[in-house]
Amino acid sequence: MTFTVHDFEIFLLILVRITAFVYVAPFFSLKNVPWKVKVGFSLFFALILFQTVPGQIQYNGVMGFAALIISESMVGLIIGFFANISYYILSFAGSMMDMEIGFSIVNEFNPLSNLQTTITSNYYTYVVMLTMLVTNLHHYIILAMADTFKVIPVGGAVISPNIYLLMLEFIKNYFIIGFRIVLPVFAGMLIVNSILAILAKIAPQLNMFVIGLQLKVLVGLMILFLLAGFTSTISGFIFDEMITMMKSAIKALS
Repeated sequence: MTFTVHDFEIFLLILVRITAFVYVAPFFSLKNVPWKVKVGFSLFFALILFQTVPGQIQYNGVMGFAALIISESMVGLIIGFFANISYYILSFAGSMMDMEIGFSIVNEFNPLSNLQTTITSNYYTYVVMLTMLVTNLHHYIILAMADTFKVIPVGGAVISPNIYLLMLEFIKNYFIIGFRIVLPVFAGMLIVNSILAILAKIAPQLNMFVIGLQLKVLVGLMILFLLAGFTSTISGFIFDEMITMMKSAIKALS
């Protein structure tokens, strides 16, 4: 068994792509995951792929090899980023819900987006993440990353300048999927506001501001309780968008 310098260069390029992907990919990029686990997973994953991925690279000098390293790191970062941004839809939907219910004043740290988000945003983020683990979607992500070496060979990535179109497509789906999730709360709050407006005309001596705050919280919690049965549908929206964005990113880089 021989291990040449050329083989080491191919292994290093594979390791760079995997490491960049793990740095920003869903679930793997969580701050709760220790760095030793991320580094060990990237190293052993690269060792496994090195045995199966054919590679033949050509470059001119140190600058040429540095360009290949940067290209492979950009491939991993782009694919992982476009898979991970689907979670931001949950932050948007949860923030809109809490704005209607009255929970928007309370913020918490979201470990997936690394941002301060509202209670409902964190709730949906954790539920979708747990659903991902239960349904083994992280296995799909790992297999998808391994399959990228078939579509995008080592050292053969082509970063198209039109990749910004993927972001525009995501922004469109961002609002469409977000408002699909928020729609039941919007409808419930519209009915509550209409009832409060009628009561304000019938009994102007009542303080609708005080009544409205408590009524919105009560109705909002009831709607969230009813929506718990549709969590799988919400998870499906996010999973489908995540898979679509990964496929589009791989296609744009091939």
